[in-house]
Amino acid sequence: MPTASKFFAALAFAAVGFFTAEIYRAHLPVMPLGYFSLAAALLGVICGWALLGPEAGRGMWQSANAGLKTAVVLMLLALFVFSAYEMLIQALRLRYDDAFEAILGMVDLATIYFIRLIHWDVLLTLFGGGMLAGLLAEWAARRWP
Repeated sequence: MPTASKFFAALAFAAVGFFTAEIYRAHLPVMPLGYFSLAAALLGVICGWALLGPEAGRGMWQSANAGLKTAVVLMLLALFVFSAYEMLIQALRLRYDDAFEAILGMVDLATIYFIRLIHWDVLLTLFGGGMLAGLLAEWAARRWP
């Protein structure tokens, strides 16, 4: 059921995902990333709508905490999706001998992406934006119940 809090949570987390990906991109080596930021924004829409939107309307602290929880889920989902995508590209180039090696390669890629994620500006954008998105969803839930 669409609500105003789900809509605002989806929009806010689309912005969080997009801007976090843009800042994260600066910490990666020079490589063509294509639709990296737009894909992160789409993942943000999904997480904001499904996780943060239903949690809004329970108070400011609970919504800020729900925003942090949604930011963590967005980070883990993005790590999974982007490492799986890179693993599929490498698998199509016949870099892996079997499926188990490809799954281990995906875990290695996710670990490398996570280590590159640990920068103050990326984490501040992700978690600070998540808290602000939670507060925005709470505002929308109070304004349009």
